[in-house]
Amino acid sequence: MLPVSQVDYTQTMRFMNWIAGPTLQRIRTFPVPSVENTMPALDSACAASAAPRTVPAAGFAARVRPLLPGLLLSALIAVVSIALGDLSWMQAHGLSALTIAIVLGIALGNTVFPRLAGNCGAGVAFTKQNLLRLGIILYGFRLTFQDIGQVGLAGVAIDALVLSSTFALAILLGTRVFKLERNTALLIGAGSSICGAAAVMATEPVLKGRAEQVTVAVSTVVVFGTLAIFLYPLLYRLNLEWHLLGSTPAEFGVYIGSTVHEVAQVVAAGRAIGQDAANSAVIAKMVRVMMLAPFLLLLSAWVARERTPAAANGRAEPAARLAIPWFAFAFVAVVGFNSLALLPQRVVGGAVAVDTMLLAMAMAALGLTTHLSAIRRAGIKPLILAALLFVWLIAGGAAINHIVMALLG
Repeated sequence: MLPVSQVDYTQTMRFMNWIAGPTLQRIRTFPVPSVENTMPALDSACAASAAPRTVPAAGFAARVRPLLPGLLLSALIAVVSIALGDLSWMQAHGLSALTIAIVLGIALGNTVFPRLAGNCGAGVAFTKQNLLRLGIILYGFRLTFQDIGQVGLAGVAIDALVLSSTFALAILLGTRVFKLERNTALLIGAGSSICGAAAVMATEPVLKGRAEQVTVAVSTVVVFGTLAIFLYPLLYRLNLEWHLLGSTPAEFGVYIGSTVHEVAQVVAAGRAIGQDAANSAVIAKMVRVMMLAPFLLLLSAWVARERTPAAANGRAEPAARLAIPWFAFAFVAVVGFNSLALLPQRVVGGAVAVDTMLLAMAMAALGLTTHLSAIRRAGIKPLILAALLFVWLIAGGAAINHIVMALLG
């Protein structure tokens, strides 16, 4: 007879073998990886566990870092442009910081920038698209709804009729007569009918126009807007004899504000006549600028309804999705907030200064991405279209002012 301890041991081993036997058999037949095959995976796992986890701040820095060279280059051009725009000679000739920025941008874009595009391209594109929208939004700090009351119903009607008739004429002549690309005609029409370069830049996101199309439109604003600075004081002297547009400088100022392209050009032309003319001209111009938001919404709806012929089978493609310019709503909201006069004038002035900087950066970025060869390929037709629109603004705008003032003035 076996001792009790040995019996217990023997029974225990039989029981364990019955329980774990199948498992041990599977373990014996399981392929064991070699050390050479196991170590790389082990090293990778250790490296992954040892690597620092990506935090949101690091991700944000990684996204911003490639933009910095282009942002800094655009900002440098903008600072120089603002400084030049503050010179009395520039102001007397209606050359704003925006105009100077695009000229400097084009000069650098066709000489130095191609060698910097690899490092600066992303930031320049960001400036031209995203910072532009922010600049249009902050533009609302220059306006209040009270401006509408100062020009009255007649002033609002004059601005609306000048805007709509000029833009319609741009579409008709540009696409039907001169056979220009639609976006080129629309951008020239926007610059002539609303507020010059700022309107062109605000319209570009809706149309998705090319850089050279935007530059051609801005160039026409510069050429004919500058010509208006010298022409309108002569027209005022003629009006003193003909009395077509009223006999006071303030009444003629409404005519200036409703027909001259840029705000800076309006100021220069009005001051050449007198302070009363300058004041009424700026107010009329601000009301015209305020129409930018509804104009963009209507333009976006019209563009979305357009159908482009399909190249393959001639069938019409589905209408494009409505591209709502949300920055236009933000622009109106800022105008409404500014109308409440809740902020100190110093703060509003700071916002306007930031806005000027952002718009100047956007214009500089636009110039940097514009090639003179593309402008030359556009030919003389865009300039002729802008010249005809300029003639309409002078003659047709005078007729609209005269008729509306006679009816509502």
